[in-house]
This record gives sequence, C-alpha cells and structure tokens, in this order.
Amino acid sequence: MPASLDGRLVVAISSRALFDFEEENLLFEAGDDRAYMRLQLERLDRPALPGVAFSLVNKLLAFNAQAPLVEVVILSRNDPVSGMRVFRSAQHYGLPVERGVFTRGTSPWRYLKPLKAHLFLSANEADVRSALAAGVPAARVYPQSARASDAHPRQVRIAFDGDAVLFSDEAEQVFQQSGLQAFQLHERDQAGTPLAPGPFKPLLQALHRLQQLSRDGMGLRTALVTARSAPAHERAIRTLMNWQIDVDEAMFLGGLSKGEFLREFEPDFFFDDQTGHIESAALHVPAGHVAAGIANRRGAEAALVP
Repeated sequence: MPASLDGRLVVAISSRALFDFEEENLLFEAGDDRAYMRLQLERLDRPALPGVAFSLVNKLLAFNAQAPLVEVVILSRNDPVSGMRVFRSAQHYGLPVERGVFTRGTSPWRYLKPLKAHLFLSANEADVRSALAAGVPAARVYPQSARASDAHPRQVRIAFDGDAVLFSDEAEQVFQQSGLQAFQLHERDQAGTPLAPGPFKPLLQALHRLQQLSRDGMGLRTALVTARSAPAHERAIRTLMNWQIDVDEAMFLGGLSKGEFLREFEPDFFFDDQTGHIESAALHVPAGHVAAGIANRRGAEAALVP
C-alpha cells in the first residue's frame, strides 16, 4: 500500500520560513537563480541557521516520539539542488523531515491539496494568499521576527487573533464600516450566535486533536489574543464553546498593543490578520500575517488602483 499522512497534523513550510536564508535570498530575489544555486551548493556542508518557524516545527515533531502524529513537508520555490542544503540542515538539527517539493521559482501552493495540509508557512505573500483562497490555513512569516523563547522546551505555544483568523470577518466588517460603538452593539446583540469559522479554525481543531492524542510528555498551550473587549468578548468565548474547543488563555485587550502581552505568553508562533499587530508582535515573538478578511481585501484592492 502507498504511504499515507492520514491522521497526522500536516505542516507545509517553505525553506526560508524554517531556516535563515535571508542572505542567499537576496540573489534569488534579484532573479539570478544560477548564482543562488551556486551559493547554496557551495554552502552545502554549512548548516543554515534556524529561521522564524524553527522552534514551532522542532517542538511539533517532538510529538512523534511514540507514534507518527505530525508530518512536516518542505514546500519551496527553491530548486532541487538548493533543496539538498535544506534537507542537510534539517538533518544537522535532528529534524526528521523526509518529504519536500521544490519548484524552482514557481508557486508551490497547488501541492497543498494532495498533502491535505493543516498549515502553510511561507515568506512569499502571493503563495500565502493563494493557499488561503484554496481553503488552507496559511500565513506569511516575518523572517526578521524575534526568535521563540527556549523557556518551554516540552510545550508548543501558539497564539491566535480572533476575527478574520479563528473566526470569520463578519464582526470586523461591522467595525470597519460603522465604527467601534456599532461593533460593540452588534456583538452584544449577537452574543448567543456563534461566529462563522475563519481560515484558521481547521488548524485549531487539528491542534486540539493532537493535544488529545499526545502521550509522550509534550504539551500544547493556546491563546486567543484579540482587540475585542467586553461586552464583545462573550461571543468569541461562546463560539469556541460551540466548537467544543478550549483555549488555555484569552486576552481581550480592547485595542492595546499586543506585542508586550505576547512577549509574556512566549508563543512559538502568533497569527494575526492585521499587519500593525504583526509588526508589534514581531519585536518580541515569531509572527505571521494571515492575509484574510475585509482589511486585507481592501489593501489588495487599493494596490490595484493606478
């Protein structure tokens, strides 16, 4: 029988999200792929430094000590030759990464479907948007983000924004169109009505299953970090209750900057749809932008206006 990834949490990740290839990427972005390939080949025996998502991947793979619960697949615009360095770097750090797709400059997002990926992390915004449009939870990593704390070696910590990430952007649309007071009134009136799922609900569900299956001492801690405040907090909590999914911490910050709160939570990764929140967070923790919801649609439309 062919191999199968059924039953596993599948994370697809670009080489630049897993390792620090920023110096090499300057050649790639300049369009000189031959020079890029030569440089990677010259550095074949030099392990790349850990990248922004390294801690998340390293800890998730630790769930496999007794059973194959997590699969990490490299999904990269790199060429196959440069891919050798990616695999050697993974081997150097003891990461059991065996599968990879290398597309030499073309978008690899279409391979997410046969992988049945629960998450795609990449530094390429176009690839991330394509993945989100295809229904795959995806985020554009900020390579210059602070690296994760090493204070919790046996616990994966992940923080999520709410609206347009875990939840739909229904409430965010009210806020964008009518302001904060209308948003608060709308959410108070709809407190008993669960929000529709956002793009990252499937990942939260998969993490919930992983947490239940783990028997090897690895732990998982999640946090909802949102600009909501009372009374809008209740609908968010009731939505999670309706999904039968618990989060360990919830921060209703009422518009306060999220960065310093995330610094104290010490996540291995934080997901948010607002670039301002990501820029604040990236000073303290690994962070990724989820290009979903009305704020990002407006941004994309504005970019098309001559």
